[in-house]
Parts: sequence; structure tokens; C-alpha cells
Amino acid sequence: MNAAMLRRLGAAILVAACVNASAQAPGQTEKRNMELVAYHDLQGRGAYQPLVHAQGGRWIAYIGLHGGSARNAISGKQEANGTAILDVSDPRSPKWLAHIPGAPGAGAQMVRVCDGSELPRADKNSVYLLRTFGNSAQEVWNVADPARPTLVSTVARGLRGTHKNWWECDSGIAYLVSGVPGWRTSRMTQIFDLGNPAKPVFVRNFGLPGQQPGARGPVPTELHGPISTGPKGKRVYFAHGTSSHGVLQIVDRDKLLNGPKAPTSENLLFPQIGRLDFGPDAGAHTAFPVLDDDRARARDFVVVTSESLAEACREPRQKAWMVDVSDEARPRLLANWGAEEASGDFCRRSGRFGTHSSNESFTPIYYRRIMFFAHFNAGVRAVDIRDPGHPKEIGYYIPAPGGSAATYTNNVEVDGRGYIYSVDRLGGGMHILELSGPARAIAAFGQP
Repeated sequence: MNAAMLRRLGAAILVAACVNASAQAPGQTEKRNMELVAYHDLQGRGAYQPLVHAQGGRWIAYIGLHGGSARNAISGKQEANGTAILDVSDPRSPKWLAHIPGAPGAGAQMVRVCDGSELPRADKNSVYLLRTFGNSAQEVWNVADPARPTLVSTVARGLRGTHKNWWECDSGIAYLVSGVPGWRTSRMTQIFDLGNPAKPVFVRNFGLPGQQPGARGPVPTELHGPISTGPKGKRVYFAHGTSSHGVLQIVDRDKLLNGPKAPTSENLLFPQIGRLDFGPDAGAHTAFPVLDDDRARARDFVVVTSESLAEACREPRQKAWMVDVSDEARPRLLANWGAEEASGDFCRRSGRFGTHSSNESFTPIYYRRIMFFAHFNAGVRAVDIRDPGHPKEIGYYIPAPGGSAATYTNNVEVDGRGYIYSVDRLGGGMHILELSGPARAIAAFGQP
């Protein structure tokens, strides 16, 4: 073989290597530093929120579902989408255990789980599932036997809206995203003491000034969801808005629970420590606190994720925002992150392109190291946040479209073992994933 032929062969090999390294064509699985462990079709039901809980020596996945219906293979009945329950103890072989039907046409999108042994006044042998029932109610179920859930109580009913709740298992305090008749928004906060879920105790209603009954003027953007650091952290981070006019609100938990409760503007402002308004082009779907445990050099952040609502990029690009809250009274934007559109020509694909939500688990395997974002048609994205001023994407997994023409990765969560769970909004099922390669080395697997 002469020199010219060798050069041509080398060029061909280089081209082939470049082709193999590029993203696969839409319609195929695409991945980098993330591998598929297992898949479950969730009976073709559109999914919203996955949560994986360690109980009784097993790992159980509770998945809030969007509206719709499907045949339940266990009961043999056509059931309105509600809550799917799967055993994922062996993540390579997830097993369907039960389905709790939801509200016809409206599902049961949100789930939280607490052990009775941790709640202050609960039955110690029970495991409790807090879920929404469509947009009209909030319920608690006993899932100690996850294959045979039983209703414990209806915490609130007659609502005009629900969404992503938060439940402090150590105190029992629950922050319920509700639409109480008389309030000027369909999503504000109801606070209940669910230390004994069989006997819910109402604490107060809460929202942004201007949302309360009798207020006048423009109505502030509705609540999307809170995250509390509980009695130890003493803060609640409220995310208002989805894709525009987002608000991050930092609240003193003790003042919120124990301060004056009549819903006047003055009382609603009393527990507020800090607030950041995002303007018309960005929302606040999820506000996840990333707090430094070394108070001598504390540099605290909240990762605020905005939600994409329009298909084919017909809106301002929705991203994740790194907000420095070291000075809680003066939160400031430090950086933002979003998947690069050009990396996969995502605006030409079917579906939405933009962030929707982040993981909400505080597992030390990933906390302050890696966050995972559901990015609709761009799948799950893994981002290194060790330097929050310079977030860096380190991996992704884009499932091939399943239940529709588009990939609609809606939410993502991780469990205490480090497995990653993504669910599809339009019936594409659940993917169980794990990090690989250099991305996995950043996580704290096997470290104390």
C-alpha cells in the first residue's frame, strides 16, 4: 500500500470515528455517560412524578400519572390514571405491584411518601403515600403493603387546583399546593400537620401578597411547588410560575408556621426572608436548595428550573438558573444552564425543547455534585454543579419516542442507591438509568 492510499485510508477512518461520535438520528436512543438499566411501559400511561422509597427491605417506586386511562393487567379493569406502584428492588427487573385510580381525566400527578416510624404521631407499622386526586383533593394512603394500598384520609377536598406538594417526614408538616375557593389563584399553599395522617390538622393558608381573598390589582403568578429543609434547616423555598414571571421566595419556616395566620398582605410577608423575580421570560418550576454544610465558608445556592411550554422552540428558551442565596435577603443570579439546541437539532424535532424539572432527592451520592434535569425532547441531562458559577453538562440519555411521535421526558428522580428514573409525559414509560464513564466518577458512590 503506497503513501497516498494510506492517507486516504486514514482520512476514511477519521471520518468514520467522527460519525460514530455524533448524536444518533432522532427516533433512536441517544446517550453519553449514561446507560439504560431497565425499562417499564407503565401500561402506556402518561407519567409525571416518580419517587423511589426504601421500605421493608425493598425499593418501591411511586409514580404520579397524568390524566387518561388504560387497562390494569392486575385488576383487568379500565382505570383512570392515578398512581403506579412498582417494585424496583432489582432495578434490572421492575415489577408492577398496584395502581390506585385517580380522577377521571385529571389523574393524580404528585406523590410524597413518609414512614410511620418517622412521623411523630403515626402508626409506626404504616407507610404513608400523600398524593393529589386530580385538581380537586389531597389524599393519604397506607402503602405498607404496596400491592394493597388503602385510603387513610382525604386531607382537603373541593379544590380548584393541585400540584407538587412537599412533606416533612420528621415533623409531619405538609405544604400542599392547592386552589382554595375564594383565593385569587388556583395554586397557593395549604399547610397541614400530618404527623398523624389519619387525623390531619389544618395550620394555615399561604401565598404571595395579592393572591389572597379580597386583594385587588394584578394576581401574582401561581405557586408551582415548595421544598422545605425542615425543622433543622428552618427554610422553605417556594417556586412560583412555570415559564414566565417566575418568583423564588425564601421563607423562614418558624415564622411561617407560628406567625400570624390571617391572610393579609402584611401577614403573608411576615415570614419572607428574600425574593427574586425572574421577569417575563423565565419561570420557577422547581427551587432546589444546594446548601453548604460548612457554615464558616457558607456559599448557598438554589437551583431554579423553568418549564418549557411551547413546542418547536416557539418561546424564550427555558433553562436552569443558579441563584446565589448566601445573602438570603438579596438572592442574585449567578449562572444558567440549558442543553445546546445545535447539539441535537432539537427545535426541528417533535415536542418541547427546554427544561421542565430537576431531581429533588438529597441523596449524598449526588448532592452538591450532580443534578439531573428533565429536558423534554432532549431527555435526561446530567450537570456537574460543583462550581455553581460554571455548571457543566456531563451526560445525557434521550430515549427513542415511545408513546408518541416525540420524546417527552417529563420528570426525573434518583434513589438512595444512585439509580436515575425518568418518566415520559405521553406514555413512553419509565427508564431506569445509571451514570457511566467520567460522569460516574464525580458522584460519591462508596464514599462516606
